Amino acid sequence: MISALLKRLGQTLFVLFGISVLVFLVFFATPGADPTSRIAGKNASPETMTRVRHEYGFDRPLPVQYATMMKKLFITRDLASYVDRGELVVPEIVRAAPVTLSLATGAAVIWVVASVAMGTVAAAFRHTWIDRSLMMLGLIGISIPVFWLGQVANLITQARYHDTWLFSWVPGLGYIPFLESPVGWFRALIIPWVVLAVLFIGIYGRVLRADLITVSGEDFMRTARAKGLSPTRVLLVHGLRTSMITFVSLFGLDFAQLIGGGALLTEVVFGLQGVGRLTYQALSNLDLPLIMASVMYSAVFVVMANAVVDVVYVLLDPRVRDAR
Repeated sequence: MISALLKRLGQTLFVLFGISVLVFLVFFATPGADPTSRIAGKNASPETMTRVRHEYGFDRPLPVQYATMMKKLFITRDLASYVDRGELVVPEIVRAAPVTLSLATGAAVIWVVASVAMGTVAAAFRHTWIDRSLMMLGLIGISIPVFWLGQVANLITQARYHDTWLFSWVPGLGYIPFLESPVGWFRALIIPWVVLAVLFIGIYGRVLRADLITVSGEDFMRTARAKGLSPTRVLLVHGLRTSMITFVSLFGLDFAQLIGGGALLTEVVFGLQGVGRLTYQALSNLDLPLIMASVMYSAVFVVMANAVVDVVYVLLDPRVRDAR
């Protein structure tokens, strides 16, 4: 067990190192990405450019610059933005992370519950009008762009019907911290949660339905039916557990991607200052310290999600444990 954990830790550190090096090199390999001119300002004199380059260490070899940036990011945590001089990037990520975590977690709860129900019911009543109706609804959800659905939701809840009894409880756009007001936090995020979850409900429901239908012909399912177990028990206890392997794989990657800033469009539409919006602003300004901090934040969640998925695999299907 200890050796396996150490091996996983070594793989994690190697992946994070590779990502950080790649982001650093791509930044300096991009034409016009040299931050010296942006820091020094327009029409800066050659003397000013030289002084800024020396002050920020841009005249040092790339390995030294990389090591200095990693030290400031992970050890001293005083890495400052190149665009907003003096603004530390780690506190910016810390302020934005709860917004993205709240948005992604709430949406994940909705889409997991709804998609499991949709996929299971569709598989139980496959080739009937119930199955076709649910799959049609899922396809519609997949086809609707998030930004369009978000704008429509804002038009209904924030403008046209905001003063009615139906949506008068919806606060203005923005994020309300949970510790400040749990009720306000929930009210501010319930609409973004639903909007973000719609896409995933359709995808996950269709995937789960296909896996349940496929696994229904497996030997262990036929054995369970031969023992006289009810069709509901066979489907929910035996079939659903095995079919969740693909579901869990998708969830681990999608959830980590959302936590890392993949909910950008939802954050922009609903005025949420999350990691996605922060990363977009950093990319627009080619602000390497903020880009590096946000990318490493995202990479940590993706790597952690893969590790958790491996553990869940073993819990869901003993055959995976035996194969290892």
